Amino acid sequence: MPARTPAARLLFPALAGVAAAVVAAGAGTLAAALLASDASPFAVVGAALIDLAPPWAKDAAIALFGTNDKAALLTGVAIVLLVIAGAAGVLESRRPPWGQVVFWVLGGVGVLAAVTRANASMLAFAPSAIAAVAGVLVLRLLVRRLAAVDAGPSAADGPDEPDVAASTSASGPPAARQVPDAAGTRTPEATAVDRRRFLAWAGGATAVGLIAAWGGYAMQAGSRAVTAVREAITLPRPTSAASVPQGAELGIDGLAPVITPNAEFYRIDTALVVPSVEPADWSLRIHGDVEREVVLTWDELLALPLAESVTTLACVSNEVGGGLIGNAVWLGYPIRELLAQAAPGADADMVLSRSIDGFTASTPLEVLQDDAREAILAVGMNGEPLPPEHGFPVRMVVPGLYGYVSATKWVTELEVTRFDAASAYWTDRGWSDHGPIKLSSRIDVPRSGQPLSAGPVVVAGVAWHQHVGVAAVDVQVDDGPWRPATRATAISDDTWVQWRFEWDAAAGSHSLRVRATGADGEVQTSRQQGVVPDGATGLHERTVTVS
Repeated sequence: MPARTPAARLLFPALAGVAAAVVAAGAGTLAAALLASDASPFAVVGAALIDLAPPWAKDAAIALFGTNDKAALLTGVAIVLLVIAGAAGVLESRRPPWGQVVFWVLGGVGVLAAVTRANASMLAFAPSAIAAVAGVLVLRLLVRRLAAVDAGPSAADGPDEPDVAASTSASGPPAARQVPDAAGTRTPEATAVDRRRFLAWAGGATAVGLIAAWGGYAMQAGSRAVTAVREAITLPRPTSAASVPQGAELGIDGLAPVITPNAEFYRIDTALVVPSVEPADWSLRIHGDVEREVVLTWDELLALPLAESVTTLACVSNEVGGGLIGNAVWLGYPIRELLAQAAPGADADMVLSRSIDGFTASTPLEVLQDDAREAILAVGMNGEPLPPEHGFPVRMVVPGLYGYVSATKWVTELEVTRFDAASAYWTDRGWSDHGPIKLSSRIDVPRSGQPLSAGPVVVAGVAWHQHVGVAAVDVQVDDGPWRPATRATAISDDTWVQWRFEWDAAAGSHSLRVRATGADGEVQTSRQQGVVPDGATGLHERTVTVS
């Protein structure tokens, strides 16, 4: 048989490794759906990478991909694993069983990541272990078939005997038969047929893996069940309903609405797979430095007098002018009332909230006990039960603090403690432990690249200084004087406010800047600071061209 080209010597074994990896991924996904829905190999490995990644890597991912950071991470993990699998196929074809060892190691990484996750189930190890077994078996099968192709007819299909009948039939002369020549080597035609058979095997294995993966995703029974329960929930009528005052919405095209629709609300968290929590199984435990432990069930929470409040939430990773901020109507119960039942100790100064997926946040106790602040356990968002990706069935909403120290989703525990005795997920990674939201403002209109004509132009945006309020917004064109913008009616000090500015635009390129002034007299700083360790500062600027 003619020797394979250098490219073929790499390509075919690499294809074997990739096909084996696809089968492994499909088997792991299917096993997760059947045995441990929170332990899909991709999900646990991705979650481990999130936990292990340095803060600068997380910031870079959010800056590059925004709310698509999780999809980007999973895509990156898949690409890296396919490259490793291709290399394992080449290694297995040349130095067996080292390619199999690579698959065993990858499976071991998945098992370790699964069993070390918070609240890992008893069978959390199984999906990654099953994935490793499936990958190794398919890799061995495909590499052996490839070796059989190279070895010739005796290894590939057994000895070929000349077929006299075929040689005299009307189908053609004996030369058309794919048989070994007199020297015992195979013809190029025979080799091509066997390579096509190998490719068929590899393609079939890949198809099986993809079907298994699709089946695994389709069989997420727990997720479907929780979705059905959520859709059937009728939230209690609020004891006091929130209202948006007339004049809060300026109605300018391109300006962020004063109430952010659920589908457009930003999502930044550490959960690659949205937790599926049955309301009937949910409970909140308040413990730690308290006189009495309090446990609250879903039914008990809904039986409390729930009220609506409007609060703006912001992510600490939001760059100046960024979109990681939103405003919603929340339905919930004051956390201060539950803490009063537990009676925190005199030395306590922090509440460590914990999500069902293990995420933790450190919130100043005095903020949660503040009578003037609507820090709540929320069950509703904009008139419906919380969307799963926003914390269903219960999350925390705390005005005035960045989400990383307050807005715990899928919350299950509140531990009363001290800042010097405990730390949280992001504070362990170098972020500030308090995280008050900074005075800021943003230009929404005109949009970047929007064609403008000389004459009257509307400049508009939003400003916020939560739990303080915004007293003024000013706009600067180029290096001219700061001029006052018109503010809409604010819903409350805990929400953002829209603003607009009438600009008589002249032809040319111009820079627009905005700054806000808080109700306490603080003027938004022009000093540029990145998001680490406690939020970005600076003035939002937009360059426009007027024709």
